Amino acid sequence: MRGSQFAELSAFAAVAEHRNFTKAAAQLAIAPPTLSQTIRSLEERLGVRVFNRTTRSVALTEAGEQLLAELQPVFSGLDHAVEAVNAFRGTPAGRLRLLVSRQAAIVMIVPLMPQFLREYPEIRLEIVADDTDRDIVDGHFDAGVRVGERIEKDMITMRLLDAYWMVAVAAPDYLRRHQAPLVPDDLRAHDCIRQRGDWDGTVHPWEFEKAGERIGIAVDGHLVINDTQLALSAAVEGMGIAYLGEPMVRPHIADGRLVRVLEDWSMRRQGLFLYHPSRRQIPAPLRAFLDFIRKQPRPKDKGVPVWNTL
Repeated sequence: MRGSQFAELSAFAAVAEHRNFTKAAAQLAIAPPTLSQTIRSLEERLGVRVFNRTTRSVALTEAGEQLLAELQPVFSGLDHAVEAVNAFRGTPAGRLRLLVSRQAAIVMIVPLMPQFLREYPEIRLEIVADDTDRDIVDGHFDAGVRVGERIEKDMITMRLLDAYWMVAVAAPDYLRRHQAPLVPDDLRAHDCIRQRGDWDGTVHPWEFEKAGERIGIAVDGHLVINDTQLALSAAVEGMGIAYLGEPMVRPHIADGRLVRVLEDWSMRRQGLFLYHPSRRQIPAPLRAFLDFIRKQPRPKDKGVPVWNTL
């Protein structure tokens, strides 16, 4: 295969992955016009269109779908070949791509990255902060970080954060203007800061448990947000009642910026996990990252180690 053909096929695979020329060009470190010309050259050489393009969308044609299906095992084989050579290196090298929920990226992953990259300077790290349910295999990610309820059952997992409770909180200023709810049904009369899940586009009811009883409340309010950090900020500013993870709101409760309401009612979540596909040979950059995470000091959450490996 000539070098120009490989470049064209690599460009095709990047656009097929992102369904976006700008994002694909950024991944390949080339200018978008150059990428467009490369795809045009590929289509001219093949004699068929591989993408249907509009000003707003990029979609594979039937020929493009067939080409992608044929190329995926080829590129996978190339990755394995490079990884086999990597095993002879003294220091892991190569690209490590992580798909991380936004809150986990901010609070847990990004703060560890300076030390990780100092220890492994030949690894090129890419972190994609995304709260959707993207498939890490189809997206060519090495691993992901997500809450346990939304991880596919066939993944290998490593626990990062122990199970935690969802709690309802509001700012003192809000509670001075509104009577605090005593039972979940009272939330129907409150301004609740709702969140739209990026993974399914739905504004979910708030679910609570108490002594084995579970109920769901379809709350209402003036504000809908798709980001947990923004929901926290809105609650601190007195815009309404928010329903958030207890570890996230704990510092704000301690300093008096938030007050917990409905203290007898909450919902337990499985916790946060790093996950990756089951592979016979784990790529060296991912193996280095897993080892790095395991070696971190084990911070405590109510006396329970956070960095627990399942």
